[in-house]
Amino acid sequence: MISVVCAIIEDEAGRFLLAKRREGKCLGGFWEFPGGKLEEGESIEAALTRELQEELLIQAEVFQILESVEYHYEKSSICLIPCRTRILSGIPTALEHSEIGWFSVHEIDRSSLAPADVPILAMLATP
Repeated sequence: MISVVCAIIEDEAGRFLLAKRREGKCLGGFWEFPGGKLEEGESIEAALTRELQEELLIQAEVFQILESVEYHYEKSSICLIPCRTRILSGIPTALEHSEIGWFSVHEIDRSSLAPADVPILAMLATP
């Protein structure tokens, strides 16, 4: 099972940052909470900080680790670790993704979200 961290970044309007996977990549065209794979020996916080710097050019900090989600795709299984995260500096810029955007929970179309991310959206939609 692959461990993957993802950032739940909320703006002052209550919208969440999502990133769209590039066509041609695994799950291309799907939106996701940004993040990436945990490297061996790396903490959750360090991995997410590194991934957000590499993919979005932002400095960020994790302030809450949420319940992880296990998802079994056809060729692999992941343990997705969602983390509430705040941006310390920088403006999110799509380097690894085709686009990024801010969406309220109700604007996010579940069918366009990567399947492993759908349970996270459900967590965020529950008061």
